Formats: sequence, C-alpha cells, structure tokens
Amino acid sequence: MPIPRPQSVNALRTVVELPTLIFEKNVDIPLKDGEGVCRANVYKPKAEGRYPVLMTYGPYGKDVPYAKYYGPSFDEVPKEHQSENSAWEVPSPEYWTAQGYVVVRVDERGIGSSYGFLDTMSDQTSSDFAEVIEWAAEQQWSSGKIGLLGISYYGGSQWRVAARRPKGLACIIPWEGMTDYYRDRVRHGGIYSSRFVDFWWNNQVRVMQYGMEKRSSRRFGPWTGPPVGPDCLEGTLTEEELVANRRDQTEDNRNHRYLDEPYHHSRVYNLSDIDVPVLSVANLGGILLHLRGNVIGYMEAGSKNKWLHFISGRHDLPFYLPHYVKLQKSLAIVLDCWLKGEDSEGWSEGPNVKVPAVSLLVRKGDPGYNSNEAEATFKSRYESTWPLERTDYRQYFLTHQAKLSKDADDVEGTFELQGLGRSDPVHFECVFDEETEIAGHPTANLVFSVQERPDGTAPTDLDLFVTLRHIGANGKEIFYTGTAGDPVPLAKGWLRASMRAVNESSPKHREWLPYREYRSVDVQSVEPNTRYDLLVEIWPTACVIEAGGKIVLEVHTGDTQGSGLFLHNDPVDRDEKTFVGTNLLHVGGNNASWLKLPVV
Repeated sequence: MPIPRPQSVNALRTVVELPTLIFEKNVDIPLKDGEGVCRANVYKPKAEGRYPVLMTYGPYGKDVPYAKYYGPSFDEVPKEHQSENSAWEVPSPEYWTAQGYVVVRVDERGIGSSYGFLDTMSDQTSSDFAEVIEWAAEQQWSSGKIGLLGISYYGGSQWRVAARRPKGLACIIPWEGMTDYYRDRVRHGGIYSSRFVDFWWNNQVRVMQYGMEKRSSRRFGPWTGPPVGPDCLEGTLTEEELVANRRDQTEDNRNHRYLDEPYHHSRVYNLSDIDVPVLSVANLGGILLHLRGNVIGYMEAGSKNKWLHFISGRHDLPFYLPHYVKLQKSLAIVLDCWLKGEDSEGWSEGPNVKVPAVSLLVRKGDPGYNSNEAEATFKSRYESTWPLERTDYRQYFLTHQAKLSKDADDVEGTFELQGLGRSDPVHFECVFDEETEIAGHPTANLVFSVQERPDGTAPTDLDLFVTLRHIGANGKEIFYTGTAGDPVPLAKGWLRASMRAVNESSPKHREWLPYREYRSVDVQSVEPNTRYDLLVEIWPTACVIEAGGKIVLEVHTGDTQGSGLFLHNDPVDRDEKTFVGTNLLHVGGNNASWLKLPVV
C-alpha cells in the first residue's frame, strides 16, 4: 500500500516567533530517492545571520514534548533545559540558541511527520541522515558547519553517518551511543537481548510511526494516559498499512541470528572511515548498552582528533545535570572549536597536546546509586591512552574451592549448572590485600561441557552469562547506577558456545578483546562430554578495590541481578530442545578456566 504523499513542498511548515528564538516547524527536506520526505524543526536565534548547526535525527517524535514523553525524567532536568520545546535525549533549543547555534531536530523517515518506509538503524537511516546534514549546510541560516550532539539513539546514529563523510559535518559528540548494532545492542555474545528490543520498539518507536492514529508516551507498564501529539497531520494509515510500511526490529532480530545475513549487512559500516573530530562520552553504568560502543568507537574511529570521556549516572540525566556543568562547558568548547573556530582550551591542537585524550572516572568507595550526590564523589583523572599503557592483565585461576587464585590449582573440580538459568549461579572470589585499581577490558576463559540427558539426547548449545561483582571490605556489595537508575554490578559479559570461534588474524583482535565475526559459517555445535574453552569478552569497566575488598566472578546460564530491561529470555532464541540440560564448568588441573583483570 503506497504511503500518502504531501500535496506540496513545506505544506505543513509554520513559523513562530518565541520570546528567545524563531521556531520553524515541519520544514521539508526532500530525499533523493523520491520515496520519502524528512521533516525538521528548526530553532534559530532571533538575530539574522549564519550560525553553526546542532542536529539530531531519530525516531522519538520531534514534536513530542519531553514533559509528556517521560514526565518523571523531565521533572529532574535543570530549569535552563526545561521548556515546551525540550525533547527526550536531545539538546534544548532555548539553551543552545542562546549560545549562538541553530538547533535542527529531524524526524527519521517513517517517523512522526516524516513520511516513508520505516527501517531504523539501517543503511537507509544513515543515508538519509547524510542527506539531511548536507541540506542543513546549504541553508541561508547555516554557517555550513554541522555538529551532532545527542544521547543514546541520537548518539549511536552519529557514528554511522560520520562514516559516510557528508559535506558540512564538522564534529560529533556521541553521548552514550553504541557503535555496533549486533554486538552492543541486539545480540550480546550472540544471544538475543530480547526484552530491551521489545520494550524499545513497542514503547518508543512503533508508537511514533508516520500515519499512527494516536501517539503514546514512553512507559514502563500498560499505557493509560492521554495521547501525546501531534497526530499525523496528513491522515492516518490502517494497521495493515502501518505494518507494511515498516521493518519490525522484534521480528528481525529474532530471525536474523548471524552477521553474514543481508539484514545485518545494512547495519555494518567502518569506524575507520570517520575523519571528523570525535568526543565519545561513555557511561560506566551502561553495562548492557552503549558503554562498549563508546569505547570501541573511540578506539577505532579514523579521526586524528578524538577524545574519550567516562561518566556515571542514570542514562537520561547526566547530559543535563548541574554536577556535569563542567563537562557540559567542555563540550561547548569542543563545539565552539570545531564549529565556530573559537578555541581557548587547545582542542584544535589534537589529543594529548593540551587536552588529554582520555578522561577516566575513578569510581572509589561506596556512595550509593541513582543519586546526584553519589555520582559527584567519583573524580576524573586524565590519561593519554585507552587502554592505559601501564595496564597489567593479571590472571586469576578458578579453583575447586570457588576461589580466584594467582596460582594454578592442581586439583581438578567441576561445578554443575542447569541450562537456561534453571539453577543457582556459581561464584568465585578473590580478596585484595591492598588497594587495587582496575580499568580496562576484562576477559574470562571458562572450560565447559554438556552432559547427556536421561533420554539419551543432549543439549547442542549453551549460553554463558558472566558478571563481575565488587564487594567492599565490610562484606557489602557495591552497586553502581544503571541505565534506568537501577543498582548494577561492576561488569557483564556473554557468550553463546556455538559462536565461540575467534578470528585471531583480524586486526580488530586483541588478547584483551577477542574478535568474533558471528557468521553462520562460524557456528560450531556442542557435543556431549566434550570440553570447550569459552573465551568471554567482558565489557570495559573501572573501579578502585579497597584493601580487604573482593572481586567476585559470577557464572550462570541465564540473566542475573543487574540485567534490568536487558533480559535475554526469548523462547525462540533460547529454546528448550537446544539448551535444557546439565552444563559442567571444569576448573583446576589441566583445565584453563581463568579470569583476567586489567590492573593499573
């Protein structure tokens, strides 16, 4: 069913003079393929002139007020970022126009007021975004320099479009923005992150599709409030038409398991193609989304001018909160440098000349979680590289006594786990005699086998869920602030045993960062009573362990505490025939089960 097309260019455009800015709403941006039009809201300073542009492009509805989209979060945003024009995860127009920028907020094709086929995070998304950037660079109110600034989706999309090198793009600031659609977001270690994809798609994206009769606010439970607006101004589509005009991520990611499938080809790009300045802002509490991407993005971006800043706190607030004012000012200086040519800090001289390449957040102590005051106790320390050059990748062997030991255990032992998380996890701990800092990329090699079932069959695969827990000297676990303000442990990692193949010849492979291609041709089934070395990538982390404190390695076959919205519980992806049964973890003797921690 064809999508209704607008009758004329800028048919919906309106211009309003507000107290502090000029607001142009529903400005048409034609797309070259003729199959859609993106519509933008343009917020301009009142004074005539050409200004650098801050742009966002995404799926959450450019016209939906932050206060209606997610009211509890909006209520915590500082007043200077609160207005009727504020929106979820994007720069505040009133604030940034006052700093001498034009703010452009664009609905992705197929979303909100932008008509066309909806295919989020695809090649279409980045291609359209590139066209939108080039359009903005040519407008009479534009200086020709475009900067990208936004959180989450509005951060992740920056990496992909920057790799296309659109004319006019001057710098990107991906704030909590994943880089790898497969590894960071939808298939952790090859395991489908089903709960989040379902929540995100059905609560934040599908409800904003072009042609939807009613738009609903973001929610964590059944939605009962009034619709948020505006509804589609050019008429609505039937449910059948809506389905025909979109790709559904819940279906796509359940069905497409491997990176060599065409579906994923549309979502793969080369970070090395990025050549504009990058400030990557990574949240250490984002242990199930974004964190890995921000770190890998910094490492692999081709830009000679690139910086990595670590932060903490809830996913939606650090971008706006007062105790991040210093970082926000630094961020403004970055924008001023590359968009206005104003550089009092020395950013234009490159990393490690005047501005160190890395700002590492030193998480020390147990101040609590989901608290502005708690986050403020962590201090930043400048470093010249990531990973830190002085890192000692210290190996700890798993023992039959459930310990982590620097010395190999001559005594062989086994720990039994039921597949699909149907037993308690097992724990291995190490007590630190002196204060120790870890910062970097942990890994764990776990030797596993599966046993035959009573009926003579056996599991043909197993899923590993690994968690690092930090225990204080007082015996109390130290929790950090997670994405939704929930208490999370130190770090997590995952691996589907059938996807264990590592490409050690790839330039992306490091000893502390195993590189997997996750292709269908790489699948290796699991045979009963056969031991397999399963090398698990654990996401990057940083903390200081006090004398008498512990690190606990938790091993399980299902999600454990701290997973929150990011559960891996799809019954198709983790079916009983494949996974139900007894899994044995082998330690000691000739079994090379170990944990490596990046000690600095």
